[in-house]
Amino acid sequence: MQTINFKDARKLSSQSIRKRIRLEHYNNHTSGLAANKLQANIVILPNEYAQDFLNFCKLNPKACPLVGQTKINNPYFNTLGDDIDIRLDVPLYNIYKNGDLVACVRNIKEYWNDKFIAFAIGCSFSFEEALINSGLEIDHIKNNKVVPMYRTNIKNTRSGPFNSQMVVSMRIFNKKDINRVKKVSGSFSFAHGEPIHVGNPNKIGINDILNPDWGDCPRKKNEEEEYMFWACGVTPQNAIIEAKIPFCITHTPGHMLITDITEDSLHN
Repeated sequence: MQTINFKDARKLSSQSIRKRIRLEHYNNHTSGLAANKLQANIVILPNEYAQDFLNFCKLNPKACPLVGQTKINNPYFNTLGDDIDIRLDVPLYNIYKNGDLVACVRNIKEYWNDKFIAFAIGCSFSFEEALINSGLEIDHIKNNKVVPMYRTNIKNTRSGPFNSQMVVSMRIFNKKDINRVKKVSGSFSFAHGEPIHVGNPNKIGINDILNPDWGDCPRKKNEEEEYMFWACGVTPQNAIIEAKIPFCITHTPGHMLITDITEDSLHN
């Protein structure tokens, strides 16, 4: 089994692409993969911070829609799919110490210990296939890039050491399509739902749209288009960085856990 590219990865099921990721045959971004399956941001913390982080998600559900949680020292997300091992099944992980990014790795076997709890938070990648199926085009998927993400001036509600500001992801759409985009994405409540802002980036504290904090640089919109912003599951990473947690692990932005479940199943 050989390394696969993004184009071929788009043809695979959620279980098949996770198998490739586990074997380290795919470590690119996951936007556009496993159509209709929920993708998730990942946060892995020592148990002593788990309750405060759980409360942070509950207090900030737009940016942090919690879709799964493991038990202490159990690396398996049994409610999200078949044989999901959080130590191996994310394409790329960030390792943080005292708020500083110290490494990006393809598995976390050597970092895992018996005090960890993992959290899965819904991702806006989950509604992108629905947008494409409705006839819309998404720049970063078309160009095989990572969606641009930005820190904002929108304050989160604090829980213990976790605070900071909301992070958003941005996509460009034609002005005539804005209502359709809102309607489609709005049905995905566990994937951030409707955009939280449309229009001037400066109004939410983004001063340079061409210089994202995470992801790839976007193009400039034209006069017929508009910038649209969604709450983003990288928000917890921003909170972790500012809280200077001694040690924690997250996904690398844009490189999500692909689950076997759909948005609808979370409402049942």
